[in-house]
This record gives sequence, C-alpha cells and structure tokens, in this order.
Amino acid sequence: MLKILFSPSEGKKDGGNTPKKELLGATNARDSILQEYNSIVFSKDETLIKALFGIKKFEECQAYIKDVFDSALMPAIERYNGVAYEYLKYNSLNDMQQTYLKENTIIFSNLYGPLSGGDPIANYKVKQGNSIGNIIPEKFYKECFSYQLDLLLNNHEILDLRAGYYDKFYKVTKPYTTLKFLKNGKAVSHWAKAYRGIVLRELAKHSISSMEEFMGLEIEGLNVSEIKVIKNKTEIIYNIV
Repeated sequence: MLKILFSPSEGKKDGGNTPKKELLGATNARDSILQEYNSIVFSKDETLIKALFGIKKFEECQAYIKDVFDSALMPAIERYNGVAYEYLKYNSLNDMQQTYLKENTIIFSNLYGPLSGGDPIANYKVKQGNSIGNIIPEKFYKECFSYQLDLLLNNHEILDLRAGYYDKFYKVTKPYTTLKFLKNGKAVSHWAKAYRGIVLRELAKHSISSMEEFMGLEIEGLNVSEIKVIKNKTEIIYNIV
C-alpha cells in the first residue's frame, strides 16, 4: 500500500465530537510532551504562553487555553485548514475517499508528532519551530518515534509530501518519492502547498495504492518535467502550467 507523509498547518478548525482513541506510535512518550504543553497553557505566564503560541496579544491566546487531554477532538485530517487542506477539500470527498485519507496519510504535528489522518486531536497552538518548555518537538519525536515509523512503513511504498521542515521529525530510511513544483522554472511556496493538497485529493479520489498507479495519474495543471534519483530518494519535478 502507498503511505503519504504530510504536513500540518498553523490554521485549525475548532470544536469536534470524535471519541478518544489510541494515537499512532508510543502514546506514553507523547503524553510527556502533551503534559508539558498543558503546564505552560495553565501557567498564567503570559510571556511564556504567547511565545509558545507565536501570538503577540495575550487576549488572542484565550481560545487555546484549554486542557489538551480534555478538549473536543477531531480527526487530524479534518482539524487542519491551511492552504494544502483548503485544496484537499476533505468534506467534498465521499466516505470511501475520506477513509483512504484517514488510513493512509501520516501528518507530522508540531505538538502530537506523527499522526494517522484519522487520529483524533484537540485544537492546539504551537508555532512551527517553537520549543515546548525544554522539549524540542522535532528532536523529541525523531528520537522517540523513528523506530516505530520504520516498522510501520517497512512494507509500504512512501510518497513524502511534507514541507522540508518536517524532515526533522523523521528521516525516511527506505526508498521513497518526493514531489517538487516549479512555476516558470522557480519553486513557489503558496502553490507548492496548494498542489500538495491537490495531489493528496487525487490520490484519495482514485484510491491510489502504489507508486506505479500514481505515475499513471494525470493531475490537472501539472506536467512532469524531470525525475531525479538520489540515493534512496526519487524526486518528481512538476511544472505548473
């Protein structure tokens, strides 16, 4: 089966009514970083809280001052609503396509670390690159979860659609494929996010289960320009037309 590695987004939907369930990987290890997050959220230290959230005005922090262990939950693939997720248009997909995303997408959260798309999470706020107390999330999750991810992904093909920053959370050790998007010969940030969402949507719509099937998939607005193989990474370079 094809597994897709994906990024989170700063923007998130509020609310949710999904029951709790065990999340991907070592739950006990994850609890330690969630407890540290909670301790800051309820510390009443405005400077510390603003720094964690990446928010300048404390009054704007109020919406996120909640117990992460006792908050409304929503599947990760539904919780995020940044550019990539806007173009994914999850709610317009049918049940089978949504199930595909929940089962085959692994999202790398700045708080929760690696999550299956269907894993229920709270509405939280951690600015990308911020530490959580003395814990550096990308280092923490790389150390605590890499072995489990290696085992999980061992018998699957991997399409890595993460933004480069999230490579810090997990280094793929087996052959995998990435995508690069160019507009007029130049890499573009906004459209790269958009097309990651579009590609993920097309994967779900066509229930793509292998890289062979993916290579036969025509995606509107994209033309393959070049394919590079460097060690264990295959990079498909697309021109946006």
